[in-house]
Amino acid sequence: MCIHLQACREPWIAYLKWYVGTGVDAEFLCIQCADRRAAGQEVRVIGVCEECYEFATYEVGNLRGIRGTPQIIVRPEPFDHELVETSLPNSVGAVLDIAPIESEGRSIWLILDESGRIFRMDADSGECLQVASASLVAEPDHKPWVGHELRHHLHASSDGEFAAVVNDYGRHGRVLHLRTGDVTMEVDGGQYHPETVPFSFAFADTTGQVVAIHRTSWNRLDVSDPATGRLLTQRELEPQRNGPLPLPEHYLDYFHGALRVSPGGEHILDDGWVWHPVGVPSVWSLPSWITKNPWESEDGPSRTDVCARENYWDHGAAWLDDTRVAIEGIGDDEMIAGARIFDVTLRGKPGPLWREDWQWARELAAFTGPAGAFFSNGRSLFSSDPDGLSRWDPQGGARTAHLAGFTPSRHHRGARELMQHSGRTLTRLRIGAKDRT
Repeated sequence: MCIHLQACREPWIAYLKWYVGTGVDAEFLCIQCADRRAAGQEVRVIGVCEECYEFATYEVGNLRGIRGTPQIIVRPEPFDHELVETSLPNSVGAVLDIAPIESEGRSIWLILDESGRIFRMDADSGECLQVASASLVAEPDHKPWVGHELRHHLHASSDGEFAAVVNDYGRHGRVLHLRTGDVTMEVDGGQYHPETVPFSFAFADTTGQVVAIHRTSWNRLDVSDPATGRLLTQRELEPQRNGPLPLPEHYLDYFHGALRVSPGGEHILDDGWVWHPVGVPSVWSLPSWITKNPWESEDGPSRTDVCARENYWDHGAAWLDDTRVAIEGIGDDEMIAGARIFDVTLRGKPGPLWREDWQWARELAAFTGPAGAFFSNGRSLFSSDPDGLSRWDPQGGARTAHLAGFTPSRHHRGARELMQHSGRTLTRLRIGAKDRT
């Protein structure tokens, strides 16, 4: 950083983060030094220790923006793949959402149409049968937040036995048994700011059973048996006494967000946020939560905060395997497109000076370029944005392939496919044997 920012001891000194064009390397420059850099003049910068960096950027510095250009590394390599198009049958109405049945080695999908009908479709053969019908829950009082309209989201259990239709950016949903068509659970995420996050829901195949994980309040998740609705994480907070403080033991000040279960069912990633607001994706052990400690999701020993980004959540994220996760966005406040790779089983540095009680997951790598939805086959990271699909090396950070015009939104792990839906057509990218794990 520049000597003026490093030497400052009183708030507030305005500064810019200036990317120097080598990977994600950057310098922190006060406004005067940034103006000199922009004019082509020499600026004196010095290296600082982590404690001085935290002090300068959190205690006395006021970040005003980003300048410069980070480097996107491009290393083209062969990409073993095939694109296949499948037309939807006329029996299916306008599609609201699609979900993979991942235990199938074939390309089997559930499709939700505008009438609430759920179809099971074999995308290779074209066979398509209605298996259930869900009454779509309207929320007429919903008010969109920063453009997030209420939308119906379809989830499928990996064995194809159950489906759930929930309202993203809303509070209601239903779980259905697809063999009987019966509604087995009504889920309600509560009325406190549900418009800020997709509905927290996921099926998981863990500890030898299929479970449904769902938000039951803004700061509480539960695990239930999807066949019966039986609660598997029974726990009760002690009532608060003598006003709002002290808070009860296990109280969690956290808005749960979109949920992603690791490929082997070992961990769950929660893309939630805390006031004021700061996006803080968090991770904990699913087996420990279900079999040992019902408070694991609040303050259990396996719970780890991955990172923190002001006003930034509900973006791309994907598990590379059962221990490593990729999170979209580089920065703490002013964000740029990129991926950060974390090992959630290892502890990294402690939190910033203003939250020393936080303990982050260990960051393994960071590289610029990936944006939009994230997917992974365990070997590569894929990102899907309006420019198309890109394949990335999660270790070296290089973009190794790009397909313009193909923007998938779903990943079928069992069939090793990425799927794009447009109108009446499903376009699937089959990942060839050379690009599999």
